[in-house]
Order: sequence, then C-alpha cells, then structure tokens
Amino acid sequence: MTEQPGAGMLAGAASGAVGRAPEMVGPAPEEASAGHALALAHDSFHGRPVSWAAVVVITIGFVIGGFAMVPTPTWWLFWTAAAITVVGLGVGALAKMNEDWY
Repeated sequence: MTEQPGAGMLAGAASGAVGRAPEMVGPAPEEASAGHALALAHDSFHGRPVSWAAVVVITIGFVIGGFAMVPTPTWWLFWTAAAITVVGLGVGALAKMNEDWY
C-alpha cells in the first residue's frame, strides 16, 4: 500500500511508461494531444497510380491463373495468366514500385 503510483505515473501509464520515475514520464496529456495532432497533419503517401496499376495487373494474372486450374487444368489459360503476371511484375520493376514506401 505504501508504493502506490502518483499522478505522474498514471499519466505515463497510457504511453507505456509504467514503472518509470515521474521525471521520466512523457509529456503532459495536453502536450501529448497537440503532438498527436501534429503527427496526423502529415500527408499520407499510398503509392503512385502506376504502382497500383502494376498491382492490379499482377492480381488479375493470379486470379485468372487460379480459375484456370479449377475444376480441370486449362493449361493455355494458366500460362496466359502467368504471362500477364510477369508483365505486371515488369511494369512494377520499371516503375520502381518497391521505392513507394511510407
């Protein structure tokens, strides 16, 4: 009962600062909400349209290839779908799709 947390400890509990000394606890709640608003103010980057087009082509190739194998394998359709997928991978490589990071 003698080691109950003080107000500083409770404020830091939400940010994962449980068990730290009060002087090591994060900012006050009003400062934290202002920092949170600044963190949300950045522009989100979800990739370029050419990267999404490559993803769509690759997905279409996989879906067609999957349907080509059900119920009996239709090999010409499967290999056509594989070619579509390879074209999508090529478009993604030329567009440097892997450089579209957040």
